[in-house]
Order: sequence, then structure tokens, then C-alpha cells
Amino acid sequence: MRFLFIAFLAITFQTVISQNQFVPIDIPYKTALETAKKEAKPLFVMLYADWCPHCNLMKSEVLSDPAVKDFLNKNFICTYKNVEKEEGIALKSKFNTKSLPTFLFLDSNENLVYALKGEMKKAEFLNELQYALNPKMQLPYLEKEFMGDPSNSDKFFTYLNTLKKGKDRTELSPATHIYLNTQSDKQLISELNWRVIANGVTDIKSREFQFVLQHQKEFAAVASQNRIDKKIENIVNELLRPLVDNLDTINYYKQREIAKSIRLQKTDSLVFKYDLTLAERTEKWDFYKKVTLEDTQKLVWNDASFLKDIGNTYFKHINDTESLKKAVFWVNHSLELNDSYDGNLLEAKLYYKIKDKKKALEYATEAKAIAKEMGWDSKEADALLAELNKK
Repeated sequence: MRFLFIAFLAITFQTVISQNQFVPIDIPYKTALETAKKEAKPLFVMLYADWCPHCNLMKSEVLSDPAVKDFLNKNFICTYKNVEKEEGIALKSKFNTKSLPTFLFLDSNENLVYALKGEMKKAEFLNELQYALNPKMQLPYLEKEFMGDPSNSDKFFTYLNTLKKGKDRTELSPATHIYLNTQSDKQLISELNWRVIANGVTDIKSREFQFVLQHQKEFAAVASQNRIDKKIENIVNELLRPLVDNLDTINYYKQREIAKSIRLQKTDSLVFKYDLTLAERTEKWDFYKKVTLEDTQKLVWNDASFLKDIGNTYFKHINDTESLKKAVFWVNHSLELNDSYDGNLLEAKLYYKIKDKKKALEYATEAKAIAKEMGWDSKEADALLAELNKK
């Protein structure tokens, strides 16, 4: 009897768990759209990936909630698409989705009326679902209101803030430039218009961004120099990061020249780091060497960690002695900034590679001493010392 009671509890517990689990319903997109038209309901599409932690959190903590499930099923025709499968791939491309999860709200004519991205708490998500049903909070209405009076900052921000809930920053740019085109150069320098530029301008060659570059002091007076610097860094990141991520070397080399034309050390440093990342990922070691020989001392001379990273790449991939001597010089300077076990060990390896056994022994011995003092494992230093001492 006791066994049966325990079994009953286990089955009941599993039933409750299964009721609260979220299982994506992969209704064919065309079928879901036809059902939405037939039932006069909007279409709700979640785009996700199995590996996406934010997607999985939304499934387990929000979409599995009975109140959320009931609201969705009552007010929308719902379908859930994995962006790594056929229909998901097509929808990701069709709606230019760059963040996961993304939630699309479409009318019966397949027009996007609302969009969300990222993870949210249950209460916030339920509020957003209600906004998505309100015609006066939907994108077509807000766009029409803004376009009817494009110089109205309130209408612009209402549209922009709704747009950016589900869109990539680059997709905020068209509306931003429509508004800013109603502003004279003199009017651009204001706290309000700085907010517009900071939130919506993503084109490095645009009139507004170039104006910011030329009038940094004036903009710093209505914002702050730190915020100006952050915007400049962000716009270079937005220009170059996607090209590096996609290993698009052709367009990267074109766009890097635009970023370099800003002629500020902070942007030159960003370009330098992207250059090295792309060179490493594409194994273009001649380009890596060219960039580092030209700019290491100018751009990262006081960054001990970065100097060691460059030295380590030279040790692994660069073979000509003169270039390796330069790497020795950089790593030596990193040790002046921050004496360390790994820095001394790397210096020993570099000296060994250029066949300077005496110096290699000196730095390997110092690495072992640091490891002993700190109570660290010195196995790698010991192995190098053993190899050096037997020759």
C-alpha cells in the first residue's frame, strides 16, 4: 500500500512538471498564417536556438507559466521556429533577426506590428504582449504618427523606443536620420539631440556623426566627454565587429580605412585589435606581423597582458629572427610593467626560438623562482629548463 502511494505521488509530481514545461509548437508557418487570417488573430512567432541560454531561460521561466501560455493561446496564433532549421532559417533572414530569442508579432497580411528580443521576466513579458495587441502602440501606427510630423521629438522617441525593443541598432538608423534631417547643425548640439545621435546613429560616414567628431567639445558640454568617447568606440565596433565575426576580409579592409580616418588614438587602438583578431582567425600571419610591427609600441605599449598575447602569437606563428627579436623586446617591456611567471616563461621560449640559450635559461629560471615563491605548479618551466640543460 505504501509503495502504491509513493508511486501515485511520483506520477502526480511528474504530471505537474510536464504541465509546466514548455514544448515549442512547430506549426508550419504557412498554416499558422492561414489560421491567423481565419480566426482574425495576430500571429506570434518565437525565433530561438537550442544552444541559446536566453531562449532556454524564456522557455523554462516565462513561456512555461500557465498565465503566459493562456494569454498567448487566447490572443494569438503561436508558432515557434528554430533558426537552425528550414523555416526558422528563412524567417530569421526575412525579418533580419540578429538576436535570440526574438518574438515577432505579425498581422494577417504578414506585416510586422511589434517585435521583442532577449529575455524578460514574466510580468514584463505579459505587459509587452498587451502592448502588442494595442493598435496605438504598434509599429505601423507609431511610424505613421512620426512620419506625419518628423520634427516632433516626442513622436520620434516613442517610435524609436518601441522599434528598438525588437530590432538591431542599425535598423534604428533610417528613422533617426529622418528626424535629424529636420535639425540644423546648430540645433544638433543639444542634450535632446545628443540622445538621438547616441541611440540611433550607426553610420560612421553620416553627417551627424562627422559633425560630432568635429565638435566634440561642444557636445561634451551638453553630455560628457566620456559619453562622446563611448559613442565613437561603439560606432567603430558596430562597423567592424560583424565583418570580423563573419571573416569578411574584403569588406573589412575597406571599412577599416574609414575607421582609421577618424584619426583618434582610441579608434586606432580598436582597429588594431580587430586587425589582430581577424589575422589570427584567418591565419594571415604576414598581415599580423605588419600591423604589430607598425603599431604595437604606439597603441598598446602600456598593456602588459596584450603585449604578452602578441608575443605568444609570435612564438607560435612567426619564424624570422628579426621579428622574433621585436617580440622579445615587447614581452620584456610587459615584464617591466608587471613581472609575472607566464611573462618570464614566454620570454624564455622566445629566446630559445632565436637560439639564445643563455637568455632562455635566465628567464626560465626566473619563471621557476616566481612559481616557487607563489606556490604554483612550475611543470612547464621545469620542462623547458630540462630541455635547455641537456643541450
